[in-house]
Formats: sequence, C-alpha cells, structure tokens
Amino acid sequence: MPGDSTVNFNLLHRTCKLVVLLCFLHISVTVVFYVRSLDIRFAFVQNQQSHELTPRVTHRLEYTGLTGEPEPKATESKKEEAADVQPEVEKAEEPVEKLEKCPETSPLLVGPLRVEFHTPVSLELIKKENPNLQPGGRFKPKDCEALQKVAVIIPFRKRDEHLKYWLYYLHPILQRQQLDYGVYVINQDGDEIFNRAKLLNVGYAEALKEYDYECFIFSDVDLIPMDDRNTYKCFSQPRHLSVSMDKFGFRLPYNQYFGGVSSMSKEQYLKINGFPNNYWGWGGEDDDIYNRMAGWDALWLLTNDVAGRRVRGLASKGMSISRPSGEVGKCRMIRHDRDKQNEPNPQRFDRIAHTRETMYKDGINSLSYKVVKTDRFDLFTKITVDVGKP
Repeated sequence: MPGDSTVNFNLLHRTCKLVVLLCFLHISVTVVFYVRSLDIRFAFVQNQQSHELTPRVTHRLEYTGLTGEPEPKATESKKEEAADVQPEVEKAEEPVEKLEKCPETSPLLVGPLRVEFHTPVSLELIKKENPNLQPGGRFKPKDCEALQKVAVIIPFRKRDEHLKYWLYYLHPILQRQQLDYGVYVINQDGDEIFNRAKLLNVGYAEALKEYDYECFIFSDVDLIPMDDRNTYKCFSQPRHLSVSMDKFGFRLPYNQYFGGVSSMSKEQYLKINGFPNNYWGWGGEDDDIYNRMAGWDALWLLTNDVAGRRVRGLASKGMSISRPSGEVGKCRMIRHDRDKQNEPNPQRFDRIAHTRETMYKDGINSLSYKVVKTDRFDLFTKITVDVGKP
C-alpha cells in the first residue's frame, strides 16, 4: 500500500506541474496577443488622426492664399490647393471684352413714320416705353459701340406740351439709330426777349461739361422727323436735317435756309466761332449761321481782291451744307401761335449783312450766361439759364 501511495503522489505531482506549465503557456500566448492588439489599435488611431488633420491644413492654405500671407512649405496636396486658388485671382483681373463698332447704317431703322399730335402723351408713358434710358435722357447701345457721341440741344421756354411730343417720338428714333446720346433742354429764365442762338451756344458749352461729345444736334422743340433714316448725327460737312417741313409744303423755302434742325461736329462748330449771341427775338440767326459756314469762299475772294491779302483763317472755313433727300428729310411741325417776347427782330437784316465783321468777336468766345438751375430728369436734362437782355 505504501508503494501505491508513492506512485499516486508522483503522478499527481507531475500532473500539477503539467497543468501549471499549460497555464503559464496560455498566459504567455494571451499576453502576446494582447500586446499585438494594442499595436493595431494604436496604429488605427494614428491613421484616423492624420485624416482628420488634413482638411484643417487645406483650409489654412486657402485663407493664406487669398489674403496674400506667405505660404509655408507644404506637401503635394498643399501645392495642388494653391494651384486651385490662383486661377480665381487671375479670372477676376481679366479686362471686359470690348464691343464691336455699330454699323454705319443701323439695322433697326424702319423708314417712314406716322407722326400725329391729336392724342396727348404723358412723361410717365414715355418713360415706360423707353426703359433703357439713363437719368438725364442719356442712352448708349448695349450690343455695339456707337460711332458718335451726340448731344441734342433744344432751346426752350414754356413749351412743355411740345416737349412731350418731341420726347415721345425722338427717343425711340435716336435709340434705333444706335447713337450714344444725351438730350439737353436749355430753358431761358425770366421773361426777357427770347434768344435762340445764344441758348444753343449755352447748350454746347454745358453738354461738354458732362461728356466728351463729338457731335451736336441743334433742334427746335416743335419739329418731329417723319423718317428714322434721317440720322441725327454729324457728317463731313454741316448737316441741315429738317429739309422738307409740312409748314412749307414739304419743300425747302430757299437754298440758304438752315433753320429747324441741324448738326455740326465740334470742329465745324469751332471753325465758325459757334453761333451769334446778339439776335434777340424771332428770325435772322439761321441766316447768320449759314453765312458763317457756307459763304466764306466768296467773302474770302472779295477781301483778297480789295485788300490784296487774306483775312486770317477764312480760307480754311469754306464749308458746304449737306442735306438728306427731300423724302427722307420730311418733318412735321406742331402748330402753335408765336410765343410772347419772341417778336420778329427788326435788326436782323442789318446784322446778317455784317456777319463777316462780327463773327470773330460774337460767338462762343464771347458767350456769357449764368446757370440758374440744372435738373436731371428721367427723359432729359433741363438747364435753366439767365442769358441777360438786349
């Protein structure tokens, strides 16, 4: 029996050692796998943190790129982001594309027009029908660059109903003619005798203070063209536009007639020293203007024959008047009684006879006036002026 107990004890002892060894092995394997799992988790966390940090760096690059701060040395992703920002800056600095010149003859013209004055018109209606007008009665084409910058000058006093008809018909016509234009109504202040030519000089001077106009249309407020092919622009010679008025049976009253509506370039206007300032009342100024433009070839020859020398500058001023055809140049006049304080000028014939002596001292170089008020309405610019008295 003692021998059997010794054997059992040895077996139990070996079994316990084996169990302890297996436990130790199990613990060792468990520790190894646990350590490896910690490495994997740590690597995963690092990877996630690196992804989260990347957008922050990119955002900073955008900010520094737009503010102009120095950029730090970056990885390839930073360079790509900076490259993405650069084209936006360059695009903002690109110049606006320049428009092409408008054609010599506008494709928008319709030809003969029906003009009548039976139905009253309002400024609200005119404004509604001309939505592209700018304040002060200014306009320029949107799809092309106008060939001329035109100032339309209207001498004026107490003719508001006539002005409405003028604006109603002329604004659409001038826009179809693709002009860069402005309308200036020069209103004579007070009740002194009317001076049409001096108001035209004032309009020329005041319009140039606002814009670099190249061409000037001088128009009575009561004349409406009946054909939009009668273009309100300037030509190589001074242009008489109202050649066929219904008042005269759609005929030119006489060859030297230059009244109603006319156009001159800045150069042409300055050559003749503008218009006379001393024609108070109705009549005479148109013929004086004609003499300044068209009569100087003959006047120069006369001076040369008698005095044996040339009068200063006259030889270069020989200009002829151009006109549209009688059909294209048709106009209608708004019928009205003669204005008060605009009676026929009794001195007009004597003044016309002395144009040569007076033109260099009476004109734009001797113009004096005082601006009383300037109003920039939606459809026109109204400049009220004191032009003095005779």
